[in-house]
Amino acid sequence: MPSPFRIRIDLRRLILLLAMLSAMVMLANGFHAAYRVQRDLLVEGTLDANEAYAAKIAATTDNYLRQAQRQLAYGAAAVAAASRAGNAGQVATEVERLHQQADFFNTVSFVDARGTVRSVSPAGLSLRGQRLDSKGAVEALEKRTPLISEPYTSALGNLVVVMSHPVETDEGRYLGYVAGTLYLRQQNVLTQLLEDHYYRDGSYVYVVDRARHLLAHPDPLRVGTRVDRNAVVDRVLGGGSGQQRLVNSRGVDMLAGYAYLPTTGWGIVAQRPTAMTLDRLDSLMLDVLRRSVWPAVITLVLVWLAARLISAPLGRLARIAREMDAPEAFGRIEGVRSWYFEAAQLKRALLTGIGLLQLRIGRLRQDAQTDPMTGLLNRRGLEFEVDTWLALGREFSLAVVDIDHFKQVNDRYGHDAGDRVIVRVARLMRELSREGDVVCRLGGEEFLMLFPGMSAEEALHAAERVREAVAVADMELGVPVTVSVGIAVWPRDGKDFEQVLKAADRALYRAKEAGRNRVLAASGEPAVDRVDA
Repeated sequence: MPSPFRIRIDLRRLILLLAMLSAMVMLANGFHAAYRVQRDLLVEGTLDANEAYAAKIAATTDNYLRQAQRQLAYGAAAVAAASRAGNAGQVATEVERLHQQADFFNTVSFVDARGTVRSVSPAGLSLRGQRLDSKGAVEALEKRTPLISEPYTSALGNLVVVMSHPVETDEGRYLGYVAGTLYLRQQNVLTQLLEDHYYRDGSYVYVVDRARHLLAHPDPLRVGTRVDRNAVVDRVLGGGSGQQRLVNSRGVDMLAGYAYLPTTGWGIVAQRPTAMTLDRLDSLMLDVLRRSVWPAVITLVLVWLAARLISAPLGRLARIAREMDAPEAFGRIEGVRSWYFEAAQLKRALLTGIGLLQLRIGRLRQDAQTDPMTGLLNRRGLEFEVDTWLALGREFSLAVVDIDHFKQVNDRYGHDAGDRVIVRVARLMRELSREGDVVCRLGGEEFLMLFPGMSAEEALHAAERVREAVAVADMELGVPVTVSVGIAVWPRDGKDFEQVLKAADRALYRAKEAGRNRVLAASGEPAVDRVDA
């Protein structure tokens, strides 16, 4: 017994469900697609902005360093002139001017050819008269060219970058160098330039040198530390410029733009956490979702109403389709009002389908119950007819017909000739039978004829007509072909059909023993016995 709580899914409900589900899926897909598009736009926009930012800062920093180098070159020329004139005061004045004029450097000094500091600004530094052996000082004395040093820790414990320019006379005599020092952990033009690009939205800029050390970073404690496991640092120190999304050395998902600074070999990186970039998107999409609820509800209601209207003819056609084998199905389908193209097409297809189905069922039934060689009924067709007659209580006689000496026909003339004989005999039996009689082929050369409502005597005469027609028929063999027939009557000769059939077989056997080409009845009626030699 089916459960009373089982939901019945019919065509109308299914169409409505699919329509509503489709609308909801499209809405969700549209929302998701909008979210993905906006997210990708934000990510791409942030990457483009950071790349442009990094390139701009690199260009500005490069310009700053070039100006600083020009200032040092000008100051070196002035110091050379003052030194040649032996005017130590003028040297100190020029060093002070370099320090104060543009505020490029935290300190400016003049170091002679032996590495001794001759003048320094600000004057409060206790470096005058000291001999420098720091990395930057040694490099400047050895190379005697304009230099920007790698970052190192100075004698005073500061993390510094030294820019230097040689001081030479007009005759080319080397007098020392003028050096401008940048304290990376203190304020100067470079640190101010980089810090101006730190924003509250999480964006910030940092600078790395060739050795992967941080020269500038919003977190002062990280300045001077080494950066490892960072794909962007790998790329920018390789001379590249571009953009990339990555997880940095501290496990934070970042959107980074980077630019290479060829003057110093440094890398400039501008980046922003991905989560901060997308944070506003989440709130915006939630607001969009809230605003879309009522329009979505209204849309779904309209879709539901429209789907219900559209499904009405389809629902009727579906209900009728379950009873396509009913005689009135054709008329019921024609009565469906198919007011739109698809329903009309479905209606037409169902009508065509019913016709084809009935035709095919008829053909299948005929194929299943018909002997393919002769077109007569086979055993299955015989069983169907007999079952019907037995259920109706209809009396009938039957005749078992067998072609005499058929094996000799096959052996002497071949199986093709034998097949032609079988077909010819079958045609004669069909031509001599009444409407309502049943003629079937039991197999091989054996046939069966059913005569509804015939007595044994009438069946004997009907079978005799068949025997005579076969005996005189031209079988294209040059010799006549005959048949023997056994007659029985249901229910006189048995309680069931099998018994009656066996009685007819026994009569046929007796006809064969009596010399063939004759008709004998099962219950001893006078036989029609004709032998035309």
